[in-house]
Amino acid sequence: MPQEQYAHRSTMQTSEGPQVYKVGIYGWRKRCLYFFVLLLMILILVNLAMTIWILKVMNFTIDGMGNLRITEKGLKLEGDSEFLKPLYAKEIRSRPGNPLYFQSARNVTVNILNEKTKVLTRLVTGPQAVEAHSQKFEVKTLSGKLLFSADDNEVVVGAERLRVLGAEGTVFPKSIETPNVRADPFKELRLESPTRALVMEAPKGIEINAEAGSLKATCRTELRLESKDGEITLNSAKIKLPNLPQGSSSSAGSRQKIYELCVCPNGRLFLSQAGSSSTCQINTSICL
Repeated sequence: MPQEQYAHRSTMQTSEGPQVYKVGIYGWRKRCLYFFVLLLMILILVNLAMTIWILKVMNFTIDGMGNLRITEKGLKLEGDSEFLKPLYAKEIRSRPGNPLYFQSARNVTVNILNEKTKVLTRLVTGPQAVEAHSQKFEVKTLSGKLLFSADDNEVVVGAERLRVLGAEGTVFPKSIETPNVRADPFKELRLESPTRALVMEAPKGIEINAEAGSLKATCRTELRLESKDGEITLNSAKIKLPNLPQGSSSSAGSRQKIYELCVCPNGRLFLSQAGSSSTCQINTSICL
């Protein structure tokens, strides 16, 4: 390039000045961008505040949340807790010195399962009744003494005394086996069968004792005292049989008050006026 032409171009660029090109967002676009950035910051602050508030309300800590605490022995719940689905746990117990409550709007069911998830034992506590389903039911004291047990074969009451407080007494539709039947002090004991027979049997004897009162046995048709191998003893200072029939007197004019107790071959008792010898044989018409 000639020297004159180079100098002319340099002079032209110097006289016009350098050209500057603007790069960026200007005008309303810039204002919208600032607005969105400000709105995003506000949302971040609100979200952070809500998160801190939720952590504070739910009581989130490094040991757990709310009433739930994670300890070395397992989970610890403080206060009332509600489970919407089944709870599986190896052991459930309350804090030392505090009771354990199970509360439900309908019923509470406790199931014991085997390895094949088959129900072996079930306890259902509902608004109508408490039901226990198992092969055997037992109630024991703290020392391990059996108080009550029930299974398909028998029901055992292991307490030293069984008290029935019902006003109508106790009804046994079938037989009852017991070594002793006794009433409370100053209360009467009544053994009654309204529509059937009352039978008392014992291999070694039956003892009926009323220490502070009288003894009364009544029936509608027949009262039988039977001893197959032994004897029947009536031991008392006075034995009264007021309604026994009296046989006819051998002498019409006799007015004596002394009678002889006679027994018929069929076991019937009657009175006969005593004489110098037995007068039972002359009143055999009563035995017919």
